[in-house]
Amino acid sequence: MQSQDVAPRPAPSAADPVVDVEQAEAALVEHYPRLVRLAYLVLPSGLGRRRRVLTAHALVQRALPRNRTRTPVIPAQSAGREGDPGYALVRLRVVRTALTAGLPLRRRAWPRRAQLPPLLPQVWGLTLFPRSGGADELALDQRLSGLSGPGRAAYALRGLEKLPDGDVRQVLAAAGVDDTDAALREADAVGEPYALLRSPEFDPCTLQARPTDLMRRRQHTKAALVAGAALVVCGALLGLPGDGWGPDGAAAPPYAQNPAAEAALDPGRVTKAAPTAWRTADRTDFSVWPARGDLTGDRELVRRALAVWARPGETVHVSATPGTPTGGPAGPPRLLYAGDLGNTRVVLLHDGLRVVRYAEPKEGSAGAALDFARTDGATRSEAGALVLDRADGNVRYLTAPWVTGAAERDLTRPGGGAMDLTLTDGVTSPLASPAQHSGACTSWNALQLADGSRTQVVSDLGELVPARLTTGRPGSVKNVSGAESLRAWAPYACSLGSVRGQGVRAVNAWEFASQPLPGAAGTGSWVCTRAETWRGEGARVLAQFRTPGGPAGAVAAKAEDVPACGARDAHVLAGVLWKSEGGQWYLLAAAGGDGARAVTATGGVSASAEGPVLTARAEEGAKAELRATLPDGRTLDGLG
Repeated sequence: MQSQDVAPRPAPSAADPVVDVEQAEAALVEHYPRLVRLAYLVLPSGLGRRRRVLTAHALVQRALPRNRTRTPVIPAQSAGREGDPGYALVRLRVVRTALTAGLPLRRRAWPRRAQLPPLLPQVWGLTLFPRSGGADELALDQRLSGLSGPGRAAYALRGLEKLPDGDVRQVLAAAGVDDTDAALREADAVGEPYALLRSPEFDPCTLQARPTDLMRRRQHTKAALVAGAALVVCGALLGLPGDGWGPDGAAAPPYAQNPAAEAALDPGRVTKAAPTAWRTADRTDFSVWPARGDLTGDRELVRRALAVWARPGETVHVSATPGTPTGGPAGPPRLLYAGDLGNTRVVLLHDGLRVVRYAEPKEGSAGAALDFARTDGATRSEAGALVLDRADGNVRYLTAPWVTGAAERDLTRPGGGAMDLTLTDGVTSPLASPAQHSGACTSWNALQLADGSRTQVVSDLGELVPARLTTGRPGSVKNVSGAESLRAWAPYACSLGSVRGQGVRAVNAWEFASQPLPGAAGTGSWVCTRAETWRGEGARVLAQFRTPGGPAGAVAAKAEDVPACGARDAHVLAGVLWKSEGGQWYLLAAAGGDGARAVTATGGVSASAEGPVLTARAEEGAKAELRATLPDGRTLDGLG
């Protein structure tokens, strides 16, 4: 592994913005998983996976400044987290200390703090390491291990932070790197499988646990430690009531006492919307849902839910949709539901930004769960239902107060009708969930909601908030509600499986082109499905092609974080190889949006055609680069 010294950091400029400690802390907490992943990528693999994980967490937690600090301005910081000087400061400190941690120890010189094994965090008796990836992730990790620290930092800033090279140079220079051009050249040699950086292989927040050397631990365990542990356990048991739950349930010990925190954790201050508030409110979202369930008056249950939300203990299973902060509530949240569901007690809370689901078993104190989902900016169509419970392949929902009926519908069979579900105080009877299905996709069950004379369809994608399904041209989409829109979704329903667990807010299916097939084989359909997320970034786009009578669409191209097929830019271009009944292969391509003057193919197929579609003879396995000329003279490259 190469090494490279880190030069003293440049002196701050008086023009640089000043960041308060509170602003830096907010950025660190909100983007903690991203910062830890960045530190993990910059640290050398020679540390070993366990120490690398703990060091990454330690460096990020120590990145909080002690007082107001100036931070360099990066030109790309114009929106989102990149517009937050607090995030820029914390990220810079993480990169700087990670580079320092990778430096070799020198004789006759005191080691720097980052070069020493972290004192905190520590996990006794367990070895923690990220989940193993596939061959591609392993190959990338090996290539990164051959780079210097600045080279790894350059690659991570490019791929994970998506900074242009000029901004990467500025961050590296501010972190004390002398030769930023050399670092970028090292990153160039790795290639661009940047999507792999978001895989579990490089996620120090999603870990596997294994025991350490059990024999050595047994030999070196001191009697005093055993006695101390026994004393702690006995004291904890004495403090528990007969049903196995303490005052705060599975929550960790309190770490701070202040009036704001105490108010947020006081079950007596939890708010409840009036039963008819949604009828007169200016907006109809989760904030106007009334509290429902048979345990809304159980203060101790709500107390445990709030305490575990603020500080989940080690036995609590915590999950969050991507981009959702998991910190405690800033103030008293709103109660949406508290009740018994089979062998589980469930509480749903809403703080304006997130919906939080707390679940605990009726007996014992193990197995509590805490789930977070972003819901900011929800509309009436997106606030129609929340997942209450999943069990045995089924899901139960809590529906909005304006929902007058619910039904189960198989999206792959638009003419199959809908099966009515019972609604009890807004809770549906169980229905099959596609989120827990594995194997070949032969059906896709969705929830159909009735709101007076209007209907809409939503799909469970493994999160608290089901995704809204729509059809139509971007910018003027409509809910799936009638026979035509159901038929439009049927061939593409199984493609929803590719966006499970991604924090999806809505998925739109839009037929952007139709194309006559050679040999009078009918007309093919081009459909673009775009999955938008609650966090704004990370949208996933699939261009799919379907032949006449085909049961499902075939994915022709896909991309992530692109404006294609969206309200900002509806234009899209995709192509596919198609084999005729006579055995001849063709390249079929189509452009959608405002039309196209011409479509051109180069590379494995050389052809062009006027208008938005292209049909050209091709060889089996041929690869071509597509480009379309738009009416305004701009060019459009193929999706993906």
